[in-house]
Amino acid sequence: MVRPTIVFDLDGTLVDTAPDLVDSLNHCLISHGLQPAHEKDIRHFAGRGARVMLQRAFEAQERHADLSEQTLANLLDLFIEHYRSHIPGRSRPFSGAVDAMERFAEAGWTLAVCTNKFENLARPLLGGLGLDSRLAAIAGSDTFAYRKPDPRHLTDTIAMAGGNPRRSLLIGDSRTDIDTAKAAAIPVVAVTFGYSDVPVADLDPDRTIDHFDELTLALADELISSLEVQDR
Repeated sequence: MVRPTIVFDLDGTLVDTAPDLVDSLNHCLISHGLQPAHEKDIRHFAGRGARVMLQRAFEAQERHADLSEQTLANLLDLFIEHYRSHIPGRSRPFSGAVDAMERFAEAGWTLAVCTNKFENLARPLLGGLGLDSRLAAIAGSDTFAYRKPDPRHLTDTIAMAGGNPRRSLLIGDSRTDIDTAKAAAIPVVAVTFGYSDVPVADLDPDRTIDHFDELTLALADELISSLEVQDR
């Protein structure tokens, strides 16, 4: 029988990358003559990508009229250059994340990451934090010709890891993750400590957890078993 697969989103789920993303955002803002943003004000946009973070930061300072497509493109290049040069920076796995990964690996689960971060940013981040050796697959927004919420991003990540979608589980923190899992008919556990701008429980995941200690093997087995029941 194929080993069960647990797939993690990256930013806001497995790793708290907001400090470094905000640092890169502020590097861009200062270069453009704007005031730096406070992490508490922009943190919930961290999982939506540099473009959204820049747009929201400009809007907050009433300078969004100045953000032309060309200016935005230039700032995006500056953002990525700054971010890449500081990986892993201040980013750290969320509390209990590493223990959870080890718990599932020791129980025979296959581990993977499916993220809308570029793969060439995700890999050095996970490598710099010593997490990559635990993963059978790392798929970014540019790994395939589609990205979350397209369900194929998730199902092809599982296939890359040698898994079966009918014996898989996604852990995420956002509407995008939940919509992706639902479209793929895969159970999803949402973490409440991520970057969602609304309570994730309102987005109807299969379960929510406040800490990785709550991501137990029993919970995962229960969710996987529900798929097996549906298939009968």
